[in-house]
Amino acid sequence: MFFKRTYQVLLTAVLLLCIHRAQAQLPGTIGGRIPRGLGSGSGSGDSLQRRSSDEDSITINFRYLDSARNYKLDSSISDYNLRFPIPYTHHYLGSLGTASRPILFSPTIRVGFDHGLHAFDAYRFDIEKVRFYNTTRPYTELGYMLGGQSQQMIEIQHTQNFKPYWNIGLQYRLINSPGFFKNQSTNHNNYLFNSWYQSPNKRYNNFLILLGNTLQSSENGGIESKWYLDDPIYEDPLSIPTKIGPKNDDFTRNPFGKSLITGNSYNEFAGYLRQQYDLGRKDSIVTDTTVIPLFYPRIRFEHTFQYGTRKYRFQDYQADSASYWNYYRYDKVDTGIVHEPNKDTVFLEDRWRVFSNDFSIYTFPDAKNLQQFLKLGATLELWNGRFRDSTRPEGRETITNVILHGEYRNRTRNQKWDMVASGQLHASGYNVGDYHALISLQRLLSSRLGSLQVGFENSNRSPAFIQDEKSSFNIGNQKSPNKENVSHIFGAIMNPKLKLRLGADYYLVGNYIYYKDFYKIEQESELFNVLRLSAQKTFRLTRHVNWYAEAYLQQKTGNVDLNIPLFLTQNRIAFEGNFFRNLFLSTGFEVRYHTPYKADQYFPVIGQFAYQDTNTIKNRPDIHAFFNFRIRSFRAYVRAENLNTIEYDNGINFTRYNFSAPDFPYPGLVLRLGIYWSFVN
Repeated sequence: MFFKRTYQVLLTAVLLLCIHRAQAQLPGTIGGRIPRGLGSGSGSGDSLQRRSSDEDSITINFRYLDSARNYKLDSSISDYNLRFPIPYTHHYLGSLGTASRPILFSPTIRVGFDHGLHAFDAYRFDIEKVRFYNTTRPYTELGYMLGGQSQQMIEIQHTQNFKPYWNIGLQYRLINSPGFFKNQSTNHNNYLFNSWYQSPNKRYNNFLILLGNTLQSSENGGIESKWYLDDPIYEDPLSIPTKIGPKNDDFTRNPFGKSLITGNSYNEFAGYLRQQYDLGRKDSIVTDTTVIPLFYPRIRFEHTFQYGTRKYRFQDYQADSASYWNYYRYDKVDTGIVHEPNKDTVFLEDRWRVFSNDFSIYTFPDAKNLQQFLKLGATLELWNGRFRDSTRPEGRETITNVILHGEYRNRTRNQKWDMVASGQLHASGYNVGDYHALISLQRLLSSRLGSLQVGFENSNRSPAFIQDEKSSFNIGNQKSPNKENVSHIFGAIMNPKLKLRLGADYYLVGNYIYYKDFYKIEQESELFNVLRLSAQKTFRLTRHVNWYAEAYLQQKTGNVDLNIPLFLTQNRIAFEGNFFRNLFLSTGFEVRYHTPYKADQYFPVIGQFAYQDTNTIKNRPDIHAFFNFRIRSFRAYVRAENLNTIEYDNGINFTRYNFSAPDFPYPGLVLRLGIYWSFVN
């Protein structure tokens, strides 16, 4: 079935390509998308090889919103994790699109208003990650990923310059999966439109972003018992009973046309407009045929306006109050289950609308170095919230914040020093007293020794709003905890010549906020710390065989309810190179392993992972085989994942499941095919 579907997908892709190429010949038509990754990648081939010497060439680079540094595209094929939305340093609940969380200790550093629902952040488009391109020709990329049990991901991205000083970008992504177990279907849609306009005299810049995330995930609370996995009666994982969700047995793996009965639905929209006007000195470069205008700014005025809406909902229209009590120790008052003649319901919803205005002033001490500046500014935020659940009438809340911020950056023109110092203070409003301070210094020691980076940051942040008693997601109407304080000291040595990076992170945490017993808010009053050491290294074993190794060692001190694995590593051994002129190949094995630990349990009603100390996750190493190749602008990724689940008790089966959290198994063998095709018009 998988290979039949793969054949249909490839045939469809060829037909779409033919149509696209035919349309590309018409005047004014445009084509497709941008590959991911920064700089030159670690795999074979890191240039955008797709035009012959007889055709027009393309030059393309991009920058981020709060950076003046330009980056090039990465066309390497070695690491599929750059394409997959979930980092390998995360656990997710077994099916593409389900809730995820970091394996490494990652306390929240960002200050200010925070709704607190982050289990699906891996699937979001984020303003801070939007790329603003500059390209000499329209560029498009189409991507399609098909996985076992009808998992699929569709990606479309296009960018072009209408004028030399005006670029637009479009991006769309669909993630859809019916799930490997009952009540586990997901359907995520993301869209993005962005525009970057710079006036011909280079005094004025306009950045526009329109962004939306629609994230929908059915929730089953995990399987009722892991012993079902060993029972031959339940050979099909879809037949295994789950803790919550509909109990009928007519589930199918058709990914389309499913309505959400039990699960989470998060909807976000953001409109973002930034305008900049510079004062400075004009100049130009005169050649034999053209005059190239230049402008050296000394003072910049910046205004940023943002409008957004957010809606977070959990619903269970076929709730069984006995299941909620048995598995989560909720009575019907705590859960919000309301008894009706034919059914029980659980319904929680927080809605927000935000308006934000920011005004900032920059000064440039060196007019010829835009990466050295001092920035001072102030922001006014207004949040309007509405909350309702199954047991309480609708509530409303209006929140304001006045934020002062400053920043100094300097990347010297000789590229040897890179300094950042920034601070943010909430001067008044709901989050008054929140602050964040950061200082980072990076120095290029030499071409042989590489670079050294050291830094420190400290944040004092209010609890997330879902921990406020007004939120419908604060079950039991618990009181909000005190502010949390996190100090972070970090350092790294980077040596591109040796393909080596060594890093260290030290966290000191006070008033740590976490969940326990699924929904109870707890706060640790004593200080504790976590030390994490990391290493990344690429070894060249033979001419065509490379070993990519990454490892993390982390250890906590202090008596705190926090469980993290001592060791995490990923290793990839690949045969790769450039063959037959246009064929770039990377094939081999990938292994991920972490030491046993008591992983947090997941509670779907409030979308949180909660501390537990009774169930230890002891997984086999995750083993995946891959075959990746690129021919000109066509890239393909073929993977056989979870080979570690093989067992021989009754023939060859892939049923020795690993777990991401208690009662949440990963699937057995998964075949995955990803194809990406880029076009230049």
